[in-house]
Amino acid sequence: MKISIFGYSGSGKSTLAKALSKAYAIPVLHLDSVHFLPDWKERSVEEMSAIVKDFLDKNSSWVIDGTYKRNCFERRMAESDLLVFLDFNRFTCFFRAWKRYRQNKGKTRADMAEGCNERFHGEFIRWLLWDGRTRKRRQAFQKVVAMYASKTVILKNQRQLTAFLNEQQAQAAKVAQAQEKE
Repeated sequence: MKISIFGYSGSGKSTLAKALSKAYAIPVLHLDSVHFLPDWKERSVEEMSAIVKDFLDKNSSWVIDGTYKRNCFERRMAESDLLVFLDFNRFTCFFRAWKRYRQNKGKTRADMAEGCNERFHGEFIRWLLWDGRTRKRRQAFQKVVAMYASKTVILKNQRQLTAFLNEQQAQAAKVAQAQEKE
């Protein structure tokens, strides 16, 4: 199983990726942890692409969360068995990011690069509410959804996300049981 999760900042991509990784017992790659170096320094596109390519080459099943269109994006989308687009509204994403900050203030999350302590500042708030939701960005998401419609799931709220995750966990359990019987 190969799963790509993309969508807006604060929508829950990393949390969903961890849950699906656990359910299917497959490796997970959080692109934020690849993009950033300690103290929120950005890794070069070339180095990041090499890391992502190596992960794709070495794993026959995976979950990857994040968009990062310059990092094997087309390959990830094409190879994925399932694409999950988290299309939550900006205020939900803002609230989730704020809650995440409150829970992790002064710490580095497991899905983030080492040395990138959780933060919540004006530039990120602007990204959550406006800059990360430009018409161009929305159109790019819609283009991916249209191109891969047959294998894309769009989730717009927590109720849909919970139902989807429950369904995936049940499916993964069935697959595991079938493999045990073989």
